[in-house]
Amino acid sequence: MGKLSFLLVLITSSLLQLQAAAQEFTPEKLWSLNRVSGAAGSPNEEWMLYQSTKYDYTINKGKTSTRLVELKTGKTHPLEVDGAWNFFWNAENQLIFLQPVGSDLKLQSLNPATKAVKTLHTFGPLSVEGLVMSPDGKRFATLEFLKIKQTVAEKYPDLPQTSGRVETDLMYRHWNQWSSPEVMHLYWYEFASEGNFTKKADVMQGENFPSVTGPFGGIEGVCFSKDGQTIFYSTKKLAGKAFAQSTNSEIYAYRTADKITTILSSAHKGYDTNPSVNASGKTLAWLSMEKDGFEADKNRIRIMDLASRQEKDLTASLDLSVDDYAWHPSKELIYFTATIKATKQLFSVDVLTGKIQQLTSDRCDYVHISVMKDRILLERQDMIHPTDIWIYTPKTGQKEQLTFSNKEELSGIAEPTVQEKWITTTDGKKMLTWVIYPPNYDPAKKYPALLYCQGGPQSPVSQYFSYRWNFRLIASQGYIVIAPNRRGLPGFGQEWNDAISKDWGGQAMRDYLTAVDSCVAQIPSINKDKLGAVGASYGGYSVYYLAGIHENRFKTFIAHCGLFNLESWYGTTEELFFANWDIGGPYWLPENKELYAKNSPHRMVDKWNTPMLVIHGGKDFRVPESEGMQAFQVLQLKGIPSKFLYFPDEGHWVTKPQNSLLWNREFFDWLNTYLK
Repeated sequence: MGKLSFLLVLITSSLLQLQAAAQEFTPEKLWSLNRVSGAAGSPNEEWMLYQSTKYDYTINKGKTSTRLVELKTGKTHPLEVDGAWNFFWNAENQLIFLQPVGSDLKLQSLNPATKAVKTLHTFGPLSVEGLVMSPDGKRFATLEFLKIKQTVAEKYPDLPQTSGRVETDLMYRHWNQWSSPEVMHLYWYEFASEGNFTKKADVMQGENFPSVTGPFGGIEGVCFSKDGQTIFYSTKKLAGKAFAQSTNSEIYAYRTADKITTILSSAHKGYDTNPSVNASGKTLAWLSMEKDGFEADKNRIRIMDLASRQEKDLTASLDLSVDDYAWHPSKELIYFTATIKATKQLFSVDVLTGKIQQLTSDRCDYVHISVMKDRILLERQDMIHPTDIWIYTPKTGQKEQLTFSNKEELSGIAEPTVQEKWITTTDGKKMLTWVIYPPNYDPAKKYPALLYCQGGPQSPVSQYFSYRWNFRLIASQGYIVIAPNRRGLPGFGQEWNDAISKDWGGQAMRDYLTAVDSCVAQIPSINKDKLGAVGASYGGYSVYYLAGIHENRFKTFIAHCGLFNLESWYGTTEELFFANWDIGGPYWLPENKELYAKNSPHRMVDKWNTPMLVIHGGKDFRVPESEGMQAFQVLQLKGIPSKFLYFPDEGHWVTKPQNSLLWNREFFDWLNTYLK
């Protein structure tokens, strides 16, 4: 070969290598994706609104854009409404939203055809956390902050720079926030004149409870009756120790005429949330759990005849838990999503007959629905593909993809493949396990493998596309991922879901080891000498527990925000109802000593001998940072190779772009060190 030909070969080879490297799915590529959400169809089925968020990790920020789509043509229009949020359609097919304009907050109306914007009300500089409007447009309700207690600085005005806190009850912090002297209250407004509504009253006047249950509850817990005379809302009117130990939220009905409030759901002792009234205005629906203190109980759809107050459990015959639901705009029909066999599918229930139908059976998660007269908008994702919006026609069963939000970003990047395996557990049950293979998988080669341990503990390993535990990203780094739907996960009946409570270190751990052993035996390309286990929350707990029982199966572990010492965790976590239900209650009670001895990973550190990366967030109040610190200290004192990755400004998740990139770089650097 001549020098020129040889040089051309080298150049071509280098270009191909660069091209291949450029097409790898990396953490940076993950953070470059467009994140689609908020699909909402207009009542006349002519328009769809959705939002897309794009992050720039170099400045550690994201920007959200709003788009309108003509459903007949598919033509997309960017909506120039800077800072707008809380979008919804009214009965006249006008788009309603909140928008900051200068120092004011305005309630705006937009004509989708002309893009003309009209101001319905100006709040001034008031902070509004959410808004819902009555069907006739004559009233709306807002969530606004109300001060209910004195601050330390007000009590001691000569100490204006003190950072101290004085607490006299529990729930002084929740998930990732310290308690505030303010709570969100529900206020209602009535039409007064063009461009102006009058603030009428505080729905919970004199009550020192929030009008929605934090930290995740919002305006979705509020709705109006058809005539606009009644406001229905869901909250937990408990505080301190009572709030910490109970999930008993209620559905309340507030009459605007006489300001009388009635409890509608007192027969049910668990969470009652998300009230919604049907088109006729005669029936109220909501999501309901039976057991007080059990946050992962079966979520049911209940309905109530508002005249007779008679109610019915529409999903009593369905051994699944409902995620989301919506009324048909004119029929006595409710559409809902539920997890089934590690996917999230669309269902319907006929309110009159009680007949339930599963309408989809795709290998994906439908994570949000917007129901129109003849069609339904579906936000769809799977382990390989981020969220896009599809449209479904119930009459024909046809589905069509409307958005291709990451077509350019993902073009030319090879995809992993996902396999569904059913594995027999130690007690003779069948367990669905997802196996995710690297792109360009070659069965003749050997690959390191990771056992993925799910959190929750009652959260499904479904077809979600996560921006932290991203299976596409992990597999794209050359790992086979083993993701079992072990004991305790929803989608396989309530018995399977409930089996983990008070048995965290029991059958679920055996399910994990069975999944690994079965995959190693059945998939020759897995290198049995290069196995790792990773997970967060209960998944982090699982890693700590497996480190004491794995009998040298694994070469390394990664635990994020895991529970290490159940006794210290019980003494520092905030939502005690969770600890009481799933762990069994206080560690100092004699009847619980055996449970703690059996289930706490810290009791088995004498058997730890495997390198481990420990990750934790300083604002994680569900699983406080001391859990990760204790585990790391054990590893260091025992001389086991270990590292502690700490984020003082993150809670139970990692949400900031550069923090996430650091997380991923340390995550893969650790795995590559011990498994490659």
